[in-house]
Amino acid sequence: MNAPRLSFRCALLAANASALAIAAVLAACAATPPPPAAPNPLRAPASHDDRMAWWRDARFGLFLHWGLYAIPAGKWRDQTGYGEWIRDSARIPREVYAEFQPNWNPTAFDADAWARMAKDAGMKYVVITSKHHDGFCLWDSAETDWDVGRTPHGRDVLAELAAACRAHGLAFGTYHSIMDWHHPDYLPRRPWETTRPTKGADFTRFERHLRAQVTELVQRYQPSVMWFDGEWEATWSHERGVSLFEHCRALAPGMLVNNRVDVHRGGMAGFSTAAGAVGDFATPEQEIPATGLPGVDWESCMTMNSHWGWNAADRAWKSTQDLLRNLIDIASKGGNYLLNIGPRADGTFPPESVERLAQIGAWMRTNGEAIHGTTASPFDALPWGRCTSKRAGGRTTLYLHVFDWPTDGVLRVPGLGGTPRSARLLGDPNRELTATATEAGVEIAVPPAAIDAIATVVALEIAGEPLVFRAPTITAELDAFVRDLAVAVQAADPRIEVRATTDGSEPDAGAPIVRGPLRVTATTTVQAAGFWQGKRRTPVVVRTFTQATPLPPVKARPTKDGLVAERFAVDWKAIPDDRASLSASGREVVGSVGPLTDVGERVAFVYRGFLVVPQDDVYRFALTSDDGSKLWLDGQVVIDHDGLHAPTEKRGEVALAAGLHAIEVAWFNASGGATLDLQWAAPGQPFAPLSAASTRH
Repeated sequence: MNAPRLSFRCALLAANASALAIAAVLAACAATPPPPAAPNPLRAPASHDDRMAWWRDARFGLFLHWGLYAIPAGKWRDQTGYGEWIRDSARIPREVYAEFQPNWNPTAFDADAWARMAKDAGMKYVVITSKHHDGFCLWDSAETDWDVGRTPHGRDVLAELAAACRAHGLAFGTYHSIMDWHHPDYLPRRPWETTRPTKGADFTRFERHLRAQVTELVQRYQPSVMWFDGEWEATWSHERGVSLFEHCRALAPGMLVNNRVDVHRGGMAGFSTAAGAVGDFATPEQEIPATGLPGVDWESCMTMNSHWGWNAADRAWKSTQDLLRNLIDIASKGGNYLLNIGPRADGTFPPESVERLAQIGAWMRTNGEAIHGTTASPFDALPWGRCTSKRAGGRTTLYLHVFDWPTDGVLRVPGLGGTPRSARLLGDPNRELTATATEAGVEIAVPPAAIDAIATVVALEIAGEPLVFRAPTITAELDAFVRDLAVAVQAADPRIEVRATTDGSEPDAGAPIVRGPLRVTATTTVQAAGFWQGKRRTPVVVRTFTQATPLPPVKARPTKDGLVAERFAVDWKAIPDDRASLSASGREVVGSVGPLTDVGERVAFVYRGFLVVPQDDVYRFALTSDDGSKLWLDGQVVIDHDGLHAPTEKRGEVALAAGLHAIEVAWFNASGGATLDLQWAAPGQPFAPLSAASTRH
């Protein structure tokens, strides 16, 4: 076996260590596995984890929004607030927008410089817009003339950037819009395109075009990531998304495909919750989830200023501190950070972007090990900053990213049990720190001043898995119940003993140990805390469960199955209180509320009838819509999902007695996608659509 090769950092540590410590340093460095390389996307990985390994290690990537929209630089007529959506938001006719194509001539485009800046910033992958919603392609496509091949520039942007990325050790990815405002078969048209006919347009034919272009991208450029977008309009469906996802898998089994290939990402929050949703990772946009989601891969894509595409008037540049702390925050929650730049029309990055990339790179050269290859923090929160974690062999390194440096020379890590092995500053590898276990956690003696004002990183090494005294969880299917309810009280770590009470007192060392679910049969307040070696070591958590009185059934004698659905031509921004006076343009009997197909825009539906409830219980309802919707039962609002929004789900619950209950659902679509779905569930049962057998009119 060959001797292990040591990184420069490991060699430096070994050179400066005492003679007695050299062997330990070398062993630690040799035990750290090399980062996984982006696999050949055309080769089938051994497992899903193998496919995701390089991406999980990367944690940091560059997003590039570049296209014809860079030419007007955000300005149209007297308005300067536009970006990559300028054709739609400024209402530029197709033939007028087409005049930008002969002006595409980015003579300063240097793919090697772009890739080098990304690498120097500590990024591990690049994703560029192969085609945005305007349909213009950054490669010479055999499927269309609406591409760079028919411009004065003529060069294949994707080919040059893919080669440059691989030369610099970066994975290459392509963003590809499902929506296409240029293609004659794409539907729907923009609402303002009243003079552009739809006669003869065939969305199924467009779908074949889309798949053909995806095939081109994969076969020519072998992207490691296919980053879809523009999936929210009504013409795209879950079934089409699954088919395109499977097409990508067949073309490149090792390629990652984001969840926007499907229709269930839940708006800007970006997480798919629907059963059967496909996609390798979730895609929060312009936001960072409040907490991570264990077991779910996700990536927050965010801009450096306010626009994705180049806008010359946009001066709202985020500071380097904000950008770096976003990266740290995202990594501490187990996610990836895809940071966007909108290159200028000449092919150069804005100077502000270049400056920030360089400053981020300076921090990453010192602290990159605290980002790459790390997993989420074991702590719920820390008062002074964030934590990332890395496991190697029988040890764990906790990287403590300190935003607020302690003024008394002691960094306190609350709630951390066990005995620390060592501590060091990433910015000063020659300085060893003293770490001491206390009853409250671990205390680390640190220098009086921070090394870096943005974030100074302390690497704390412990043996095995960290023992963190996090509060236990109290969970149940519902907060209310009719007969009884199972309540689970669980420790965050199985090594911690949980004690709970139901008599109103706080748990102490004499309280009962929780050994299984608690069953409550009356309104009850459960209090729980974690104990270690006979002492309470976590905060007390409290949750109350209420025995509910079901709404009585209504006295009605409907004779037919199903609900009455009425259609209205409206221009709502919200559901009005007075719906009885509306004149319906259509009426039919349906067995369920949604799904909808080809209903158009500026339309509303109101469903009325009775719900057949089989037994007294608390029932859950899930209402998904785009745009607004509301659910009433016996005149009470159960779910208010009103207003203009993308397809999202909202839930409610209500106690109902056996029998008939008046139900009303109102929904409207102002523009864009038209989504509606109502499902319900009894305790312990999965959600299911309403059926003709469970409704009457």
